Amino acid sequence: MKQILLITDGCSNVGTSPVLAAAHAFQEGITVNVAGVVDYGTIGELGSLEIAEIAKAGGGVSQVVGTGQLAQTMQMMTRKTVVQTIQQAVNKELKQILGQPALEDLPPSQRSQVVQVVDEMTETTPLQVALLIDASASMKPKLGAVEDAIRDLMLSLQAREGVSELAVFHFPGRRSGEDAVMDSDWTRDAGTLRSLFQRLQMKGATPTGPAIMRVIDFFRYGTLDEHQTWRGNTDEGDGILGDYVV
Repeated sequence: MKQILLITDGCSNVGTSPVLAAAHAFQEGITVNVAGVVDYGTIGELGSLEIAEIAKAGGGVSQVVGTGQLAQTMQMMTRKTVVQTIQQAVNKELKQILGQPALEDLPPSQRSQVVQVVDEMTETTPLQVALLIDASASMKPKLGAVEDAIRDLMLSLQAREGVSELAVFHFPGRRSGEDAVMDSDWTRDAGTLRSLFQRLQMKGATPTGPAIMRVIDFFRYGTLDEHQTWRGNTDEGDGILGDYVV
């Protein structure tokens, strides 16, 4: 099961529409959730609207929160979409096998058995979550809270019975045209997620759509660019790409 968890204050301003990019991710079997950390005023309202539209197109959920609630919100959204995805698959099977349109239409005794299966699958299904962090200039005061929330999310994933892996990306990169940079390859260890954003040079551009497309490439090819084969670390040290291929 694959998810992109986008953390942003909204208001993308470069490249492909993030709503279209999220829809493309969903077509690829990748759910897109969005945690919005927005400011007050008109800009915050516009950002909140974009955040909701991205999640809707990506088949996920969205929520606008303060930095203090970010960690709990990320955990909630990750689990909620796992449950939703499994329930959708179960409903599809029920319709094909039993002719029943949905879990809710089963008799109570059968429903409880299916619910138990869903609960077990929620805990045991392998899960990959790609965190995509908006590192535009307006997000700078919030990145400390984001970093803490990432570690808390990893600890919660480790409590699952199934294999859970986390990868971390930020956008934009240092170089022109660098829409997304990897900060951590797939990992199951919260200890590796330290000091992710200390060297960032914050920029005003917010290429949310192109960054989502780059993460889709990573899920598909194990690289941020489908036309390239990764051969090592960059001189700038903006991130490390492993050779994990989904």
